[in-house]
Amino acid sequence: MQDLLAMTYLWLKAGHIIFMVFWLAGLFMLPRQMIYLHPASPGSDESALWAKRMGLLRKVILTPSLIVVWVLGLLLAMTIGAWGQGWFHAKLLFVLLLTAFHGIMVARSKKMIAGDRPMSEKQLRMWGEFPGIMLAIIVILVIVKPF
Repeated sequence: MQDLLAMTYLWLKAGHIIFMVFWLAGLFMLPRQMIYLHPASPGSDESALWAKRMGLLRKVILTPSLIVVWVLGLLLAMTIGAWGQGWFHAKLLFVLLLTAFHGIMVARSKKMIAGDRPMSEKQLRMWGEFPGIMLAIIVILVIVKPF
């Protein structure tokens, strides 16, 4: 199997990067959609429209991309033998944080759809910066491999 993974390394890498971009795009969009939903009255047409949009974002982009990123990322780690490298451990930690952020924001978006407002618009704007910070750290770890 190792030989097969080595032959397909570039394809795995390309797929991992493509789906990482999709996943991050979705993580940038979800807090923004939550900001747009925030002032809408629960049960209103506007609220229903944003609920539909957030549901589609989760089902079509976020969840499938998350799964593909993890599967391809783990296959890549096996292919290059990254398990013993410090940069990979750090990257894995930040990807776990990003995955936790994904889960937290999905749960909060579902609460908002139900009519709750667990976060203020200002908090949503601040949390909306988190994926970008994580992306910068992860890219530096992968490209520079500082340790």
